[in-house]
Amino acid sequence: MEELTHYINGQRVKGGSGRFADVYNPATGEVQAKVPLATIEEVNEAVAKAAEAQVGWARTNPQRRARVMMAFGRLINENMDMLAEAVSREHGKTLPDGRGDVQRGLEVIEVCMGAPSLLKGEFTNDGGPGIDLYSMRQPLGVVAGITPFNFPAMIPLWKMGPAISAGNAMILKPSERCPSTSILLAELLKEAGLPDGVLQVVNGDKLAVDAILDNETVQAVGFVGSTPIAQYIYGRAASNGKRAQCFGGAKNHMIVMPDADMDKAADALVGSSMGAAGERCMAISVAVPVGEKTADALVERLVPRIEALKVGPYTAGDDVDYGPLITKASQERVKRLIDSGVEQGATLLTDGRDFSLQGYENGFFVGPTYFDNVTPDMDIYKEEIFGPVLSQVRTNSYEEALKLTMDNEYGNGTSIFTADGDTARDFANRVNVGMVGINFPIPVPLSYHTFGGWKKSAFGDLNQYGPDAFRFYTKTKTVTARWFSGIKEGGEFAFKAME
Repeated sequence: MEELTHYINGQRVKGGSGRFADVYNPATGEVQAKVPLATIEEVNEAVAKAAEAQVGWARTNPQRRARVMMAFGRLINENMDMLAEAVSREHGKTLPDGRGDVQRGLEVIEVCMGAPSLLKGEFTNDGGPGIDLYSMRQPLGVVAGITPFNFPAMIPLWKMGPAISAGNAMILKPSERCPSTSILLAELLKEAGLPDGVLQVVNGDKLAVDAILDNETVQAVGFVGSTPIAQYIYGRAASNGKRAQCFGGAKNHMIVMPDADMDKAADALVGSSMGAAGERCMAISVAVPVGEKTADALVERLVPRIEALKVGPYTAGDDVDYGPLITKASQERVKRLIDSGVEQGATLLTDGRDFSLQGYENGFFVGPTYFDNVTPDMDIYKEEIFGPVLSQVRTNSYEEALKLTMDNEYGNGTSIFTADGDTARDFANRVNVGMVGINFPIPVPLSYHTFGGWKKSAFGDLNQYGPDAFRFYTKTKTVTARWFSGIKEGGEFAFKAME
C-alpha cells in the first residue's frame, strides 16, 4: 500500500508521528493509500522553515513572482490529465469534472500572473505644504490554507496563488481524504521556479489544524469546509490575532418562475444538484417553483432526466454523470437523511438509497434522489445534505419564494430562472445571498471577480480570489513624507492640521 508524505522545503518528507489516515478509493470502498498525520512539532518546524524562505521571496519583485505563476500555469496545462486523474482517484468525481476542478483553479493562477497590478499602492502628491503621502501593500509573512476534500485542486490553487504572488509563504493543510493533488501541485510550483520552503504541504487532522491556529508566526488562515468547523477556525484564529476568511456550508435555492424555459430550468437543476454527487458548496439542492403548474411542469421534466443519469466510477468513461460519495460515513448520512424525508412526509419521486453497481457493491454510491412537497421544517430542507438529493419546495408567489430563500440561515449561492428582466433585477438586488445566478444555476464568479457567501456560509470580511484575495494576503503601510527645501530650526510640538 502506498504511503504518502508531506512536502517540506521542496521535497517529499515521510511523516514522523506514526499516525496515519486511510485514503479510500470511493468507488470500491478499498483503502488505496495511507497519509501521515503531522505532530505539533512537525507543523511548527514547517512554519519556521517557511518563515526563513519567505524573507527572500518577499524581496523578489512582483513581476518576477508573476513569472513563476506564468510558468506554473503552463505546467498545469501540460499536466492537466495527470492532475485530473489524481483528483478523480481519491475523490471519486468523473474525469471531466476532475479536469474542471483543475481548470477553475488554473483560472485563478492566470489572474495571479497579473498580480503586480493588484499589489500597487496609492499616492497623493502635495497633500500638504511639501508633503506627499503614499501607501504600499506588503506581504503578511507566513499564511495558511486549510482546504476541503471536494475540490482537491481548485481550492488549494485559490489559496496558494494569491498568497504566494503577494510575497507570502504558505502552509497548506489539504484534506486528509484527498491529499495527493496538493503534493503534485507543490512539485509543479517548484519546477516553475518557486524557492524551496515558500510552499509547505503538511498533512494532518485536527491536531495539525490547531497547531497552525496557535502558531504565532502564522499571520492569516483561509479555510473552506463545513459551517461548524468554519466557525471554530474563525474564532480560534481571531482570538490568536490572525486574519481569517472561513467559508462554510450552504443550502442553495433556485427559484423557477412560471415564465421560465422549463426544459432549460430542468437541465440546470439536474446538473447543479447531482453533479459531483452533490458534494459542492455551490450545488443547487432546493428547487423552488412558483405556482402549482410550474411545480408540476418541473416534476414532469425532472423525473425522466434524473432516472436517466449514469452513475459509476471515473474509470467507466467520460459519459458517467457522477461518481461515489467520499466516505462510507457520508453515504450512510445521506441515506439517513433520505429516510427522514420519507418519514416526515415528503414525496419521494426517485429513490437512490438502494443503488448498487455490479463489481462496485462496496463503493460509496447513492443514486439520484428527488423529493417533492418538501417543507422548511423537514431535516432534508434544514440540513446541508452534500449528496445527490434535490428537494422541491412549492410556493404560491414570487414573494413567498424570495422570503423562503432569504429566511434560510445559509447564504452562499442562489439562482432564479425567469424570462422577466424586472423580476430578475429585483431578485438580484433584494436577496441576502453572496452569489446570485440569473438563468445560471451555479453562479461561481470568474476568477477576476471574487467568491464569497453571506450569513452562516462565510466568516470574515474578505472573499476568496480576485481583488479581495490580494487585500487579505497583504497589509497596508502608509507613509507621510516631507523633504525640506531649507533648514528649519526648532521643533513643533502641537499636532497641527494640514494647511
